Amino acid sequence: MPLVLAQPILLNRVMKMLGLFGAGTAPRASRAVGVYRSILLAFLIAFSASDETKAAEPKRVMLLHSFGRDFKPWSDYSRAIREELARQTPWPLDVLDQLLASARVIGDTPEGPFIEYLGKLYADTPLDLIITIGGPAANFVQRNRNKVFPGTPVLLAAVNQYRIDGSALTENDTVVAVNNNYRAVFESMLQVLPETETVMVVLGNSPLEQRLREQTQQDLKSLEGRIKLIYTTDLSFEELLRSAATLPPHSAIFWHALVVDGAGFGHEGDTSLARVHEVANAPMFSYDDSFFGHLLGGPMQSVAGVSGRTASVGIRLLGGEKAGNIKTPVSEFATPKYDWRELQRWGISESRLPLGSDIHFQAPTFWDQYREQTLAILAALLVQSALIFWLAHEHRRRHLAEVNSRNSMAELTYMNRRATAGELSASIAHEVNQPLAGITTSAAAALRWLAAEPPNMDRARAAMRHVVEAGHRAADVIANTRAMFAKDTDERSTLDINSVVVAVLSILRHDLQKNGVEVQANLDDRLPVVEGNKVQLQQVILNLTMNAIEAMHATQPRILKVRTELGKPATVHVSISDTGTGIDPANADHVFGALFTTKERGMGMGLSICKSVIENHNGRIWVTAGSMRGTTFHFELPTKAAGEMKFAERTLENV
Repeated sequence: MPLVLAQPILLNRVMKMLGLFGAGTAPRASRAVGVYRSILLAFLIAFSASDETKAAEPKRVMLLHSFGRDFKPWSDYSRAIREELARQTPWPLDVLDQLLASARVIGDTPEGPFIEYLGKLYADTPLDLIITIGGPAANFVQRNRNKVFPGTPVLLAAVNQYRIDGSALTENDTVVAVNNNYRAVFESMLQVLPETETVMVVLGNSPLEQRLREQTQQDLKSLEGRIKLIYTTDLSFEELLRSAATLPPHSAIFWHALVVDGAGFGHEGDTSLARVHEVANAPMFSYDDSFFGHLLGGPMQSVAGVSGRTASVGIRLLGGEKAGNIKTPVSEFATPKYDWRELQRWGISESRLPLGSDIHFQAPTFWDQYREQTLAILAALLVQSALIFWLAHEHRRRHLAEVNSRNSMAELTYMNRRATAGELSASIAHEVNQPLAGITTSAAAALRWLAAEPPNMDRARAAMRHVVEAGHRAADVIANTRAMFAKDTDERSTLDINSVVVAVLSILRHDLQKNGVEVQANLDDRLPVVEGNKVQLQQVILNLTMNAIEAMHATQPRILKVRTELGKPATVHVSISDTGTGIDPANADHVFGALFTTKERGMGMGLSICKSVIENHNGRIWVTAGSMRGTTFHFELPTKAAGEMKFAERTLENV
């Protein structure tokens, strides 16, 4: 509960404790209680305001840098610690930076002026926490702990554990140390590059770097005789670059630190590291992932991990926890990680890497970049393939069905012709008997003219010509009849539709005469030719004519009108009309359906066959009522030129 809201409750409790509340209080006593109540209320309000003001004030944190804000790897630690403090803290922070410049100078330097400077700088604005970055800053604070804010909590961070003097730690000090196991780095290096014979260790010439060289030599003593170590402590940066570019075969570079080179120049940021990486003729390694991006890789300290633990300890200290009570385990190397680009540059197989290693900067594969798109395309292709397979299957089934249908229709057409042949046998016999009788008569006349005295040769020759003409006419009737009732194929040729009509009417002449049917033929002799099957078209005209004859059995007069003309567009139009009883309008839409018939003994296939034949010739067939009575059947066929154009269009569509 906020203190402001709790004030009335606290006030009542305090006054009860003082015995100022009770039954039967006198008026003077009541006035006294009122005075005391006012005094206590003013005190509580003042206390609450003071507490809120204190809570609103920022926490002041000083970062003491060993060299400067931009010297790696410490600059990365300080930056990450700042970010983590800002992320984890519940208070506003005022983070101040101080630089221990003396750590870059070789030899003893007086620290008194810097200590005095710090004391005066923060005399009126005391610090809540001091965080040292790196070994030199930690050693400076431990040497001068009684002079540098002895009561202020100190957190020694980003420092190798061997640099901390445990006996010098006070109750206000705590450490987040690291264990830089150089031997583990070199053993991992030799696992990846087992043929390594020479390692150049990049180190500068500052006091810290000289001590790092001693520690490195001590840690790597067991590798003496196996590899040769070359230290760059005394080299200027230009000399270091030349050495890195001319290393012997089977070499490697261990980047330790480069604060001050052998010529006394400082190196901030990662510019020097980038230049060495650019000219180096051997892979580079290090102990800290602050340098990662220019290294092959290996086991290294994690800047993010160490900084996160440091910030967590810092928050605990700012919250009032005693520094001496906080014990943080030493940070070991993180999981080995490697730069995929460097592996490719030096031709190193991933199989050489330690198990469980992480590989960074790996170029994304096509699958990584376009996984969703690839899956979508594959799914679409699968669906499309399934559709194509299904369509192909359906197309094959349809083709087989069409073939079976055509075969069935051809068989039915043939059966229809045979049935028609039985009905037309008398007409056919009459058509053949006429030329035969003519032949007999003409031949007898020729014999008589030859037997005369003297023989009349001119009359005999004329009679013989009649014999020849009658024989040709009989042969044409027989040929047309055989062709019509033969089991034909679907071969097509150029046809004059008028000749097809005339041939059918000649076959049916006797039947027409027997039924008293008057034929009125109006055939346009300027019609263009069509392309089709002569036998099938004869069958259509024959069926329509026979239907007309049957429709006029009970009517008078019996007139059959056959008309051919040029239709539009580019079609030949044929119509066959009768004066019969006509078709019921309710059946007009069904007459061309299979098995539909109005005859007592009809099969219902004649008109269906006619429709199939005409549509197979890219035409159309329909029926209308006669002008007065009866029925007119129409069909249209494309001219040869129009048919060829349609065939070309269908071919292009299929392509």
